[in-house]
Amino acid sequence: MSAEEARIQGHPLSELAEEFGTPLFVYDADVLEETYRELRALLPGPVDVFFSLKANPNISVCGLLHAQGAGAEVSSHAELVTALRAGIAPGNIVFLGPGKDPRELAACLDTGIHAVVCESFAELRQLDALAARRAAEVPVLLRVNPSFAAKGSGLAMGGKPRQFGIDEEAVREAKEELAALRHARVTGIHAYMGTRFLGHEDVVGNTRQILALAEDLAGQLGFPLRTVDFGGGMGVAYFDNEEDLDLDALGQGMREAVAPFAARHPDCRLIMELGRYLTARAGTYVVRARYVKESRGEQFVVADGGTNHHMAAVGVGSFVKRNFPVRHLGRPTEPPANRYTLTGPLCTPNDVVAKKVELPEVRPGDLLGVERSGAYGPTASPVLFLSHGYPAEVVVHRGRAHLVRERDTTEDLLAKQRLVDFDSAP
Repeated sequence: MSAEEARIQGHPLSELAEEFGTPLFVYDADVLEETYRELRALLPGPVDVFFSLKANPNISVCGLLHAQGAGAEVSSHAELVTALRAGIAPGNIVFLGPGKDPRELAACLDTGIHAVVCESFAELRQLDALAARRAAEVPVLLRVNPSFAAKGSGLAMGGKPRQFGIDEEAVREAKEELAALRHARVTGIHAYMGTRFLGHEDVVGNTRQILALAEDLAGQLGFPLRTVDFGGGMGVAYFDNEEDLDLDALGQGMREAVAPFAARHPDCRLIMELGRYLTARAGTYVVRARYVKESRGEQFVVADGGTNHHMAAVGVGSFVKRNFPVRHLGRPTEPPANRYTLTGPLCTPNDVVAKKVELPEVRPGDLLGVERSGAYGPTASPVLFLSHGYPAEVVVHRGRAHLVRERDTTEDLLAKQRLVDFDSAP
């Protein structure tokens, strides 16, 4: 064991790799908790923080954030069950997504969540009919696609033609549609303008505009304003020349944006939903170098894991032609010795996690870590490509390492498949 090797809460990552194998996702609970607490202290009191499970639906990650006070934004039946089993109360859950099926809508009714976020008038009518059959009422937020667009977003989610939500222009003409509802009660709006915002002024500006829009629509259409979910989309700096959000400036701006609205609507719940921001910095994707080779003057590290577990590294990184931060875990303080292209074991040229990254000398068997990897990891990746399956996931909490997801085995992957006996089949 090297004295300088990389550690998490005192644990050498080499020991975790030895105990749990590689590839491996490791989450630092201290970072998860500190990220939430720091943000919570800066945000205005009326703003509730909801964790977007799509960023990392591991039940222990969800449970850790719940223990700090986070609610949940879910987008599938499995995410709903995950949030409930992690201990989050139904009243602190919202369910959104453009294509909810009848089972999911029924589960929302059965569970009694805070609100269903409806993304079309057809969905709103379906939910109303389902609630009528149960003689129940269900609170609804209308997801609005505003007429304005966001600035500073890495991925715009509103202000242009999208499958998400209902165009603002259509919502403004929907007074009769809403009046016809008997069991679905519109109690507010939801708007999500984009993701990966790194400028605090963009987050604050979106918040101001969405609060103003909610107030205007509620007045025009005559529904009570009980909840406004103004999204969030706060980013983290992955690449060179990027900087993390200025939290002090963000907090000041948010307080100024929220205070007048909260004074006019003291009973309105304000929700900021965050996924990437809460989890990304807590995660490290640990891979082991299998081979180091040269091809036409370029050095390649072929590792035991790649984009099959970490598609975000190429999905985000390739768009801007930059790399996630990569560290040599055995010799993190040594100066760079070479430029390496880090690849995985997949039979595709697209399996490139980082291109020409400067690292100390890499030898077969060395461990490398892709940092800021706590969001959009295995569940946002083609984990079944070449039948490698899911990696293990570990949370280090209070100095102790906990296995929070077992690695897939070959039997796991084959258990649900069925072999037809073609020789005897008619």
